[in-house]
Amino acid sequence: MRIALGIEYAGDAFLGWQRLGHGASVQAAIESALSSVADHEVAVTCAGRTDARVHARCQVAHFDSAVVRAPRAWMLGANSLLPASVAVCWVQPVAMEFHARFSAISRRYRYRILNRAARAALEHDRMTWERLPLDAERMHRAMQALLGEHDFSAFRALACQARHARRTVLQAKVRRVADEVIVDIEANAFLHHMVRNIVGSLLPIGRGERPEQWLLELLQGRDRAVAGPTAPPQGLTFIGPRYPRTFGLPEEVCA
Repeated sequence: MRIALGIEYAGDAFLGWQRLGHGASVQAAIESALSSVADHEVAVTCAGRTDARVHARCQVAHFDSAVVRAPRAWMLGANSLLPASVAVCWVQPVAMEFHARFSAISRRYRYRILNRAARAALEHDRMTWERLPLDAERMHRAMQALLGEHDFSAFRALACQARHARRTVLQAKVRRVADEVIVDIEANAFLHHMVRNIVGSLLPIGRGERPEQWLLELLQGRDRAVAGPTAPPQGLTFIGPRYPRTFGLPEEVCA
């Protein structure tokens, strides 16, 4: 039986999603908990790996098991063994052709920027801080250049192992809510550090240090060396993937 689950986590205490030979990872925590519930070794596959200190609102993963457990038993059993910063929010049996990574139509990320003179205290580990005023509308207009299919080499980490840099951005929005500037982006897939590198190039535009068309120029130039710096990880949250409705998953991950 193949089982899908939605996972929420705070990335502060982890070196990222992927299991490593050193340090804590979300994958290792999930696999350890599910293995105890199943009473056999469980390996999970996720929709999209996240880096150290990056959070997830609804990471989707799947695993296979011959053990019969009610979805509620999987969820409560796993949550009783997981650290407080990780929670399984839902569990659902799926068809064997479902794959958390390859069945996903798109993936969504959000980057939060506190934009005020004083740094954050309550949510310092959930957003980055920019003390200089940002023009969110200007940033939004600049970001529309990313819509559609492009070569995103200018926003690709040097260590990225993807076979090519072409990605399709489906939505790209920037808005202000009180003292917070929120960047939302949805694409069919993302390159390593792609969102953080885009945000790092949006900030000079928002501060008025670069023209609105700079993001388009960077995109067309395909040169990572001239783009903005990589924005800090703690502002980034993986909102979650989207799947075809035919898989019958919860509404929050259906396209």
